[in-house]
Amino acid sequence: MAAKIRRGDRVVVISGAEKGKRGEVLRVFPAANRAIVQGVRVATRHTKPRGMGQPGGIVQQEAAIDLSNLMLLDPKSEKPTRVGFRILADGRKVRVARATDEAIDG
Repeated sequence: MAAKIRRGDRVVVISGAEKGKRGEVLRVFPAANRAIVQGVRVATRHTKPRGMGQPGGIVQQEAAIDLSNLMLLDPKSEKPTRVGFRILADGRKVRVARATDEAIDG
């Protein structure tokens, strides 16, 4: 199955403690059905120093969130939308925003 949410997409969290937050997808894990979104589900980690170049301390980093809790933002209206697929005349398969019927992938 083709991925409906990909790296670089703008998404909004639709459920959970982070509901309403928006961000850009940094990484997607299709096998685990999860993604890392910038500024969403930020966790605090206590790290040990690793050699001379990396000091230890408290580090803030994003944790993975389930894809079912994310919804793609329509590039035209900036509102959450479902994602569909369409095959163009030249044979390419592109994602389309169901709300505005606008192609997401050029």
